[in-house]
Amino acid sequence: MFGNTWNGIIRSVSTVDASNQPYDVIVVGGGNAALVAAISARHHAERVLVLERAPEWIRGGNSRHTRDIRASHDGCGIYTDGIYPEAELLDDLVRVGGGRDNLDLAKLVVRESRTLFPWMTDHGVRWQQPLQGTLNLNRTNLFFLGGGKALMNTYYQTAQRMGVEVRYDACVSDLLLAENRTEGVIAEIGGQTVTLRSRAVVVASGGFEANIGWLKEYWGEAADNFVIRGTPYNDGRVLRSLLDAGAQPVGDPQGFHAVAVDGRAPQFDGGIVTRLDSVPFGIALNQQGERFYDEGEDFWPKRYAIWGGMIARQPGQIAYSIFDARMLDRFMTSLYRPFQADTIPGLATALGLDPERVLATVQTYNAHAGLESAFDPAVLDGCATTDLTPPKSHWAMPILEPPFYGYPLRPGITFTYRGLAVDELTRVQMVNGRPMENLYAAGEIMAGNVLSSGYLAGFGLTLGTVFGRIAGTEAAKHGRD
Repeated sequence: MFGNTWNGIIRSVSTVDASNQPYDVIVVGGGNAALVAAISARHHAERVLVLERAPEWIRGGNSRHTRDIRASHDGCGIYTDGIYPEAELLDDLVRVGGGRDNLDLAKLVVRESRTLFPWMTDHGVRWQQPLQGTLNLNRTNLFFLGGGKALMNTYYQTAQRMGVEVRYDACVSDLLLAENRTEGVIAEIGGQTVTLRSRAVVVASGGFEANIGWLKEYWGEAADNFVIRGTPYNDGRVLRSLLDAGAQPVGDPQGFHAVAVDGRAPQFDGGIVTRLDSVPFGIALNQQGERFYDEGEDFWPKRYAIWGGMIARQPGQIAYSIFDARMLDRFMTSLYRPFQADTIPGLATALGLDPERVLATVQTYNAHAGLESAFDPAVLDGCATTDLTPPKSHWAMPILEPPFYGYPLRPGITFTYRGLAVDELTRVQMVNGRPMENLYAAGEIMAGNVLSSGYLAGFGLTLGTVFGRIAGTEAAKHGRD
């Protein structure tokens, strides 16, 4: 598919030099954006250090739970089906609520995405053929072999072969700032506080989704019911430090990328296996047994991410997905078995809902459901409800065939949108209107520059890879200077 033309420099380093000799580039974080930045910096600078807060066995941040990346392309052989033009990707992004606040950065991401697949291949990533069925991603996304953990292992191996220094259990508590420059970081490593000097710094340490106290500033007590899909280490410590120091914030404070996850999922780090894709194949009810949104608005990759936010705004931050036996094999099931019953009232009771209200809701929906002969999960089939509020625009099959199934749903947060404003060089912007000369940001910590409400499947890695490459390359110029 793509040629592997890069030859790395073999230099294995495992310790941190806390002397006065500065690093060329320090990268704060250990996920996709951070490793891409470190690798890109090492192509141009000699001394590059990665500070990963997590232990080695759980390195990689939220990127461990990924499996595919979205990018514009003209065809990638057996690994994609068809082409994905830049104009279509940009239109998809804008239609889900992205890129509106900073269209220039959105266009930059889309334009640069065309070069991602060859770059990733050249740095060790291997690919697999697309999945089939209801995912509808086989044209727009490329799937890396082995999933997110394999991706991160590959990048760590590549970085260390190139001579990038990596330190785990390294918590950055503050940055050394002087006017519009940074001189390094203060970190807690091995139980000691050390000052690490650097000619440039890239912050790629994620959002604050794992900081329930911070979420409560915007969501109140509702945040106690949120599920954090990814790493528990993304508590926003570096983000908060920079905002307090005068960095320009960007993004809705309440905004986040969140999906519907199984209500029985662990509070942290449940990953992709707890996500539920059943909503389009039945109806979604709130705690009162009432429907509250169009379950068939659009294909899963474009609309699945709206459900987390909507559930977060329902009473008790919980909802319930209900469907019949005909739909059980139409989607990827959760890690947990669904609740099951031979009657709708029996299923409602099992889910802890009022059986009479749920039965009435299902009967009303069934009376307005679409024509079963029109049902086709592979397309926007127009099998819609008639004269029903809220409507169901597609795949509106009546719920008739027992046994009946149900899942409890919670908002599963992947990352927050509140972050650092950057320019096209990824330089962190300050509230005084001046950019930091040698401080850059990449990944989820600056995602709010492009993502304002909705989300496209696989686009988080696109952001991290595009801006990680830019940040690492730009930061390395200070090392050369």
